[in-house]
Amino acid sequence: MKKIINPWNGRPEYNCFGCAPDNPFGLHMEFYEDGDDIVSRWRPEHNYQGWVDTMHGGVLATLIDETSGWVVTRKMQTSGFTTSLNVKYRKAVSTNDPELTIRARIEKQVRNLLFIYAEIRNSEGDLCVEGEAVYFLMNQERAHEMGFTHCDVEEHPCEDADR
Repeated sequence: MKKIINPWNGRPEYNCFGCAPDNPFGLHMEFYEDGDDIVSRWRPEHNYQGWVDTMHGGVLATLIDETSGWVVTRKMQTSGFTTSLNVKYRKAVSTNDPELTIRARIEKQVRNLLFIYAEIRNSEGDLCVEGEAVYFLMNQERAHEMGFTHCDVEEHPCEDADR
């Protein structure tokens, strides 16, 4: 896997709840490219619980949505926004789980709509959450106006991300 370089890092207006590393309330997600998939490894915390030791469903949906957005950023090399998000909760996710794996990939594209499948697995590899996100893709001109130019990966594979 190769680590995706966040193209918005260092921009003063950048404060995304999902991926901005300096947002004090954010999830601080990082992303990797693994073939057709975009992957994030994320550690639950008790601050994100909905019930005792159980992850809040809205936070899990956010993990799905954010990872899907990075499919647009890296795979389509543009910006976009969520038009719909359908989430299926298969198994409760513990806030005590040491690490979740979120994966997302393109299912299909219909004109300027991108259909993305995403899933969350716990540290045991159990499928806990599935989702389908539909993103509206901005044309290159509009994406550039929004500050997006391109999204690259680091040159060398990440050994620690392959676990």
